[in-house]
Amino acid sequence: MVEAVHAAPAPQLEWETPLYRQARTQLEQALPRAGISDDVAERLRYPERAVILTLPVRMDDGRVRSFPGYRVQHSSVLGPTKGGVRYDEAVTLGECAALAMWMTWKCSLLRLPYGGAKGGVRCNPRELSQSELAHVTRRFTTDLAPFIGPSIDIPAPDIATNEQTMAWMMDTYSAQKGYAVPEIVTGKPVAIGGSVFRAEATGAGVVMVTERACERLGWRLQDLIFVVQGFGNVGGVAAAELHERGARVVAVGDVSGGVHAAGGLDVPTLAEWARVHGSLAGYPAERLSHEGLLEVPCDVLMLAAREDQVTAANAHALSCRLVVEGANGPTSIEGDAILAERGIPVLPDVLTNAGGVTVSYFEWVQDLSRLFWDRGEIRRRLAEKLGDAFDRVWALSETEGVSLRSAALISGIRDVAAALEARGIYP
Repeated sequence: MVEAVHAAPAPQLEWETPLYRQARTQLEQALPRAGISDDVAERLRYPERAVILTLPVRMDDGRVRSFPGYRVQHSSVLGPTKGGVRYDEAVTLGECAALAMWMTWKCSLLRLPYGGAKGGVRCNPRELSQSELAHVTRRFTTDLAPFIGPSIDIPAPDIATNEQTMAWMMDTYSAQKGYAVPEIVTGKPVAIGGSVFRAEATGAGVVMVTERACERLGWRLQDLIFVVQGFGNVGGVAAAELHERGARVVAVGDVSGGVHAAGGLDVPTLAEWARVHGSLAGYPAERLSHEGLLEVPCDVLMLAAREDQVTAANAHALSCRLVVEGANGPTSIEGDAILAERGIPVLPDVLTNAGGVTVSYFEWVQDLSRLFWDRGEIRRRLAEKLGDAFDRVWALSETEGVSLRSAALISGIRDVAAALEARGIYP
């Protein structure tokens, strides 16, 4: 009797997670129309480098605790990689790989001389003191130092990190070099080389792109009703910009849930409440669940929280005319397909939330030249960059007969592929 021999299962790559598969699926869907070679497509399917770190950190009580840290660099063909650092309990290698891939298309689409990266530390930042956060950050920077640099990989803030985090990173890296290196990170305080308007850039950019899309659709921003999921650095700024421009924001939400007022919310008062109390919890208005917030009837639903918010389970329940992605990956592949069937256009993340990395690029350029611009100059340059990218995406969508997401991905992929074709694969 011959013993049966079973083939070993194909090994699963370490970054294979649902979010990475979502990013890969979007790439595969765009490839047939991108018109690039199979060899180049194969190179773009996977990150160039993925680093896993274990960070021993001495806590306030004297004990040492280990935290997992990650940094993924997807593509350096256009220049140094660029991407945020997040502190969150859900940080994984796969999440970082997906976000790094999206950042590559984003930088290419905006014609920035960068590739995509993303990193983070798996922790609950709300449970850590300020000194513990500083220790985590400085250890992360120290261990990551061989893999980052102003011409290699430039970190920036992301979920639960901010300009203070970037200041610690910049100081730690500079201490190792023996001189100040402000261009090692972006999103840091203005006092140490940060750029004015950087903190507001992503949220303001979301509104710039939204307003341009509304003009193409024949809508006036002032006549529209908005729901904003997320009330942090992106959603909070976007809601404030919409309020200032006369739009009616009827519902917003954060980690505590949503608040709703059919006649429109007083966004400045909401923002002050969130600043004082740390969230929207307890705000005197009609309360909504996270699920209920997404179902509020509106013209524009702005997703500015986290990934994977609109899925096959809830895409049918949305009651809006346009979805705007202020967060990265908030719409699943299945959710995207349902929205397309329903005729609801989606302003994709790789275009819509690119204001942050664009002004990060401006900050990097200013640091390298030691010559700084004022707020008006930066806002003007940002509007020009986003406007140019939007117009190219809209035109490609119309000529190719594809969704705005597909058009944005095709455009970004083509430029990266052209650079890779010109440079070749060495050796």
